[in-house]
Amino acid sequence: MKPYLLRTAILSRYVILRFPLAIVAFVLIVAGVSAGLGTLVVFLGFPILAGALLTARAFANVERRWLPEVLDRPVARPVYRPAPRGAGWFRQMINPLTRSQSWMDALWVLLNFPLAIVAFVLTVVWWAVSVAAILYPFLGWFLAGIPGNQGIPELLGWGDSVPLAVAVHTAILVPILLTLPFVIRGVALTQAGLSRVMLSGNAELHQRIDDLAESRRAAVSAEANALRKLERDIHDGPQQRLVHLAMELSKVQRQLKKDPSAAEHTLSDAIAATRETLDELRALSRGIAPPILADRGLSAALAALAGRCTVPVDLDIQTVERFPAVVENAVYFVVAESLTNIAKHSRAELAMVSMVRTGDRLLLTIGDDGVGGAHVAKGHGLSGLADRLRAIDGEFAVRSPAGGPTMIVAEVPCG
Repeated sequence: MKPYLLRTAILSRYVILRFPLAIVAFVLIVAGVSAGLGTLVVFLGFPILAGALLTARAFANVERRWLPEVLDRPVARPVYRPAPRGAGWFRQMINPLTRSQSWMDALWVLLNFPLAIVAFVLTVVWWAVSVAAILYPFLGWFLAGIPGNQGIPELLGWGDSVPLAVAVHTAILVPILLTLPFVIRGVALTQAGLSRVMLSGNAELHQRIDDLAESRRAAVSAEANALRKLERDIHDGPQQRLVHLAMELSKVQRQLKKDPSAAEHTLSDAIAATRETLDELRALSRGIAPPILADRGLSAALAALAGRCTVPVDLDIQTVERFPAVVENAVYFVVAESLTNIAKHSRAELAMVSMVRTGDRLLLTIGDDGVGGAHVAKGHGLSGLADRLRAIDGEFAVRSPAGGPTMIVAEVPCG
C-alpha cells in the first residue's frame, strides 16, 4: 500500500489528466460515429466507423495502462483478433466493426465524458478549498483587512474582529480539507470502476475461463500421472511378489509329501515374503487418501505422515478445523510426496512441516536441511504436485539451491 498522501496525489493526477483526454475522445468519437452512420448508405461510412472505433481503442488502451496504478491490482487486457487470414481488403477494413469490445470502447468514451466532468470539478474544487484551508490562517489577516471585505462573522452580526473572521473561515474550510482523501478516492475509483467493467470485464471473464480450463487440464494430468505411477508401482512390486509367493506355496505343497523339513524352510521364506509385500502395500497406500484423513481430518493425517517418515519431522499445525475434501486430499498428497522425497533424496537430518490458515487461504510450508537441488521441472515428482494444486486454484513454489536448504510453499484456497 502506498502512503496516504501519495495515494491521494496519484488519484488526483489520474482524474485531472484524463479530463482533457475525455473531452478529445468524446468529440472525436461522436463526430466519427455520427459521420459514419450518416454515410453508411454510400459505403463511405464503413471506413469512417472503423476509424472511429480504432480511435476509441487507442483512448481505451491509455486508460488500461492507468488502471493498475489506480486500482492497485493488474487489469486484464482484451485481445483484438485480426481479420481471418486471407480475408479481402473490405473484410480487413471493417474488422473493428465485428468485434464487440471495439463497440464497448466507443460506448465507454461516451459514458465516461459526463463522469469525467463531474470528477474533475469535484477534484479541483476540493483541492482549491483544501489549499485555502491550509493558507487561510496566514492570508486571512490580509484578506480581512481589505476595505469593504465583509466576512461571515460580520454578516452574521458577530462583529468585525479580524481574529474572529480568520478563526470562523478556517473552521469552515478545515472539514473540506479533512474529507479531501475520501472525495478524491471516491471520484477516482468510480471512474476506474466503470473503466474496468467496460474495458476489461470481458477480458477478465475470458481469462477466468482460460484459468479454469488450465486447472481442469492440470487436474486430469495429475490424476492420470498418479494413476500410472500407482499402476507401475503395483506391477513392479506387490504383483511380482505375489506371483513369487504363489509359486513358493505351490512348491511347499509338493514338498510336504517328499521332504517336510524342506517344506518348512520354504514356508518360512514365503511368510517373510508376505510381510515384505504387506510393507510395500502400506508404502503404496500412502499415495491414496487414508481413512484417518476422512475420519479425523488433516491435522491427524499429517501427524501420522510425520510419524512414519524416516527423517525426524518438526510438525507445526496451527489449525485443526475441517476443510473441503478436495483441499484436504491435495494438502495430504503434497505433504506425503514431499516427505517421501526428503527421505529418499535429501540426506536431511531434520524436516519441517507447518500449516496455518490466513483468511480464506491455507498456507503450507515444508522444509528440510538436506542437500537441495529439488525443482518442479516436468518429469519430476514435484511437477505433479504443482498440477494437483493448480487444479484447485492453489499455488506451489520451491526454493532449493544446491547445498540446501529446501523450502516448499503451497497456498490453497479453503474458504
